[in-house]
Amino acid sequence: MDIESVRKFCLSLPHVTEDVQWGSDLLFRIGNKMFAVVGLEPSSDHCMSLKCTPEKFAELTEQEGIMPAPYVARYHWVALERFDALPERELKALLTKAYELVRDKLPKKIKSRLATPPSAPRTQPKGR
Repeated sequence: MDIESVRKFCLSLPHVTEDVQWGSDLLFRIGNKMFAVVGLEPSSDHCMSLKCTPEKFAELTEQEGIMPAPYVARYHWVALERFDALPERELKALLTKAYELVRDKLPKKIKSRLATPPSAPRTQPKGR
């Protein structure tokens, strides 16, 4: 995978938004909480970071080309040194799981807002 294919895949997940933050990092979020970050600077020591389960964190950080993500490793984030550190299928599965982990921890109010289809009219309280 490369930056554009990761971007396309992440944006295919429901309600995902993207934005550039910290100068040169492309963030993917659900409910304004990030689940993956792609570095846009080629000089970085890693190309992307993503959230994972504690078990997967331990497993992945044993593999060559994957390390604990700087600043967020304590929250079970891993960093890939190169996009080919994992096969495409596995990376897509990890991105999907990262998305689900963050989505499932969102507050109920945000979850209910995300559950409302975009085309459905919002219910406004009746004022009298």
